[in-house]
Amino acid sequence: MEAISVFDIFKIGIGPSSSHTLGPWRAAEQFVKKVLAAEHNTVTNVKCFLYGSLAKTGKGHGTDIAVIMGLSGADPVTFDVNLLGSTIQSIKDSQQLNLGGSQLLKFVFEEDLLFLKKETLPFHPNGLKFTADYTDGRHLEETYYSIGGGFVVQDGEEKSDKKQVNFRYQIEDADTLLYYSMRAGKTIDQIVMENELCLRSKEDIHKNLLNIWHVMRDCIWRGCYTEGTLPGGLHVSRRAANINKKLLKGQSFSSAEEWMDAIKETRPSFGELLNWVSCFALAVNEENASFSRVVTAPTNGAAGVIPAVLLYYILFCDGRNDDKIMEFMLTASEIGSLFKKGSTISAAMGGCQAEIGVSSAMAAAGLTACMGGTPNQVLQASEIAMEHHLGLTCDPIGGLVQIPCIERNTMGAIKAITASQLALQGDPDKAKVSLDAVIQTMWETAQDMNSKYKETADGGLATTIPLSLPEC
Repeated sequence: MEAISVFDIFKIGIGPSSSHTLGPWRAAEQFVKKVLAAEHNTVTNVKCFLYGSLAKTGKGHGTDIAVIMGLSGADPVTFDVNLLGSTIQSIKDSQQLNLGGSQLLKFVFEEDLLFLKKETLPFHPNGLKFTADYTDGRHLEETYYSIGGGFVVQDGEEKSDKKQVNFRYQIEDADTLLYYSMRAGKTIDQIVMENELCLRSKEDIHKNLLNIWHVMRDCIWRGCYTEGTLPGGLHVSRRAANINKKLLKGQSFSSAEEWMDAIKETRPSFGELLNWVSCFALAVNEENASFSRVVTAPTNGAAGVIPAVLLYYILFCDGRNDDKIMEFMLTASEIGSLFKKGSTISAAMGGCQAEIGVSSAMAAAGLTACMGGTPNQVLQASEIAMEHHLGLTCDPIGGLVQIPCIERNTMGAIKAITASQLALQGDPDKAKVSLDAVIQTMWETAQDMNSKYKETADGGLATTIPLSLPEC
């Protein structure tokens, strides 16, 4: 079976979109490797053609920036986000691109990076094609699809080309996962851990999972102390910093750990608790909209849900424990994997139910597991969370991952907590809807949904809000 690791579901990268930024960035990197590995003469030029949703909302989502950075050989995990703007401006001004960091080429944005808004490739709405010409007259052309969550598929790629691993537990749906859990007498995170051990050591899993959590935590902290207006022309004001300031009465701290200690000491009321969860989610997605470093969870547009619910658990449910953080993330990742296998995590394929809905289902599962829920209750919590996101459209105003995307992360986080509470207080054996059924329903809904509600900015709020915006 194709192996989907916890580190495929949770990826460190740069905002604002996993499908429109991280995916095209990775596709550009893959193309550069082919270009530079080919036994040809010197490259004379490189072009990129964007199709479908990538063309329609690519500028608002930073697809052009991502492609250029990928062609330049920059790594989204390590590149200094503070240098992003100046790097792109330098390439525009000089009309030169350093291909893979090793070969200087002429590159004119308006001529070599084309948005084909009226064309869509057949396999997936997020298609992009790269071409390269060589001095000896040869021509290289490759097509890629950014299929959601930063995953990239090359046109014509065979199943055998994908990462294949003989996991101990071959899991394709929730029923199989529950069967293995019951037969082995193991929790879901233990099942996932045994599969992960087929890929890497326990020490590496532990270290890398905690590193991902630290990136999430630091993203929340940065967002809670960064004021101003988001880029892109909508003039959206950041709100997380103001909420944080009110709740902590203006205090500031030298580290995220000190800040977390202070929040816990406030002993918040129910209303303040809701404010904190919303603040955490807003902080992440305001950072995401600002081309900052975030964790795809399972997408960038929904990157705030899981960090917000996990921090809620850590601070307000006495979950400040590395083992519990790992339990949360391992459990949540498996739910994301189930949705990717059985439906989609791409808004361009399924609308926002594929992003906020899936992230809410993942967060509900992780929280329920950490709160002592049975595997059956974990799956029920996930089902409840998705059931109440079914049909959610993706209609970003101006093609930007801001309105309604940022607020939707707060809704997804609160729904995840509510779904967890319902599952923990209920009897999953009496549930009428299974997780597999809701995954199938989500996919059927995605197929029925009009394309204008699938990350194209052609319908919904994107067309009913009369704002003067730059071309998206």
